[in-house]
Amino acid sequence: MELRTDPAARKGPPDTISIWWLHQAGFVIRIGEKVFAIDLFLSPAAERVVPPPVRPEEVTGLDYVLGTHDHLDHIDRAVWPALAKASPEAKMLVPRYHLEKLQRELPTVAGRLVGVGNGTPFEEDGFRVQAIPAAHELLERDPVTGEYAAVGYAVSYQGATVYHAGDCCIYEGLETRLRQLGRLDVMLLPINGRSASRLRRGILGNMTYQEAADLAGAVKPGLVIPMHYDAYAGNLENPLLFQDYLHVKYPDVPCAVPRAGERLDVEIHHRNR
Repeated sequence: MELRTDPAARKGPPDTISIWWLHQAGFVIRIGEKVFAIDLFLSPAAERVVPPPVRPEEVTGLDYVLGTHDHLDHIDRAVWPALAKASPEAKMLVPRYHLEKLQRELPTVAGRLVGVGNGTPFEEDGFRVQAIPAAHELLERDPVTGEYAAVGYAVSYQGATVYHAGDCCIYEGLETRLRQLGRLDVMLLPINGRSASRLRRGILGNMTYQEAADLAGAVKPGLVIPMHYDAYAGNLENPLLFQDYLHVKYPDVPCAVPRAGERLDVEIHHRNR
């Protein structure tokens, strides 16, 4: 797999976003010379139905490691120290809601953790990460600080923007927040849905594949990719149902269902201003 981004190959093709899907909600993404990972779930947990496609030490050359909320398949605490070692210059971005707890409980990477707050984006060298509140299944918010426990991220660089929803259900105002970002080049949306039986067992849910398709149809990104459908038995979904529904209802919205570990290049046809 083409995950080793050594300095000689740092810059990707011009006007291109390169994406590697690594199961569940995990991606490595390159925009220009910036490379970031988000929600990598690489622990060989017994309950997984698919094994991790790579070892954390194989994911090298990252500038940033992002986690959307403090669940195993999004902030994989067991592998973050290995990711930090493999990419010794990488900053590790988490929701500000969880920052102090993670600094205490991940001491080996505590000095590299950065909190991304509600309304206060992280910005560095033109690389921008904005937290978008996520309802998993509800909008959980600290009553004092106003920070959200679960977020998605809008990641922008050189005029291109990728939105990763994290774990999220549809809520009033989400579409408006996304429209305010301007044109989205890529949307990464969960599709595994939710149910009372799963919630009773403590399994928080997400958009159904129909809801995710409707959100993509309303926002009209350059490309939409379904995610979060393949890791746990009893919490699965078929991404081809999402793709088919989207193509029938919103034929003008491009969709891709990548294979784990393979590089997908997305051409940027515009630049946000």
